[in-house]
Amino acid sequence: MSMRTIVLPVEVALKKVPLYGLDGNVVKEIELPPVFSVPVRKDVIRRAFLSALTARVQPKGRDELAGKRRVGESWGINYSVARVPRLDNGRAVFAPQVKGGRLAFPPTTAKVIHERINKKEKLLALASALAATSNIELVRLRGHKFSAPVLPVVVIDDLENIDRTSALKKVLQTLKVWDDVVRARRGTKIRAGKGKMRGRRYDEPRSLLIVVSNGKSPVVRAGRALPGVEVVSVELLSVMHLAPGGHPGRLMVITASALSKLGEKFEVITL
Repeated sequence: MSMRTIVLPVEVALKKVPLYGLDGNVVKEIELPPVFSVPVRKDVIRRAFLSALTARVQPKGRDELAGKRRVGESWGINYSVARVPRLDNGRAVFAPQVKGGRLAFPPTTAKVIHERINKKEKLLALASALAATSNIELVRLRGHKFSAPVLPVVVIDDLENIDRTSALKKVLQTLKVWDDVVRARRGTKIRAGKGKMRGRRYDEPRSLLIVVSNGKSPVVRAGRALPGVEVVSVELLSVMHLAPGGHPGRLMVITASALSKLGEKFEVITL
């Protein structure tokens, strides 16, 4: 069995969506690949998201001699002080509860951080996350704002040749998904806490996802200036893009060529 084959116990009904031009007019009606009819498994999507998220975390530890470089000795009893290791001047050292002492339970590189997931489970999660993008109720539940009647929004391949952010803005307005970019811009705020001093000053909501067939398309540069917008190729598409935070239902705009590649990438078999 191919690694991209999904076996379902029941027959799935294929969905049809309009193919839009850059002017917002319907060119024709096309059929979505069977992967968009896979049942949405929120539990599997959440597990795959946590697996991908923890895979990015770098294990960290402590120097084995941290807090132990002071040579002290306990004074013993009858001195009216705690029996912790002390220097000759009376300063307490080494113990976990004293200033400059060791940590009681320091971080260790042996700690298992990455939550592993089975390959078939990961494949099902990706297919379920793709199917969730065609469910209007789930997309609205994520907080996306749009007026498009059918999801996902499929556009002709000319979208990939747009090299100006202003031109991309006009196209998104004609496709009735620009309201979600405005939502992300208004929701951008300064992060609370010390994270604002560590290179992540702004907390920006996720807006629409643009899927293209070629990662070197000009629209990749045109879309990165828009708040919350991500432009990704079919080859790099993951649960992190389709279900940010582990919540399925990302608002997605996809080109016809990218949609065709998705159909070739996934094979759905019913028993």
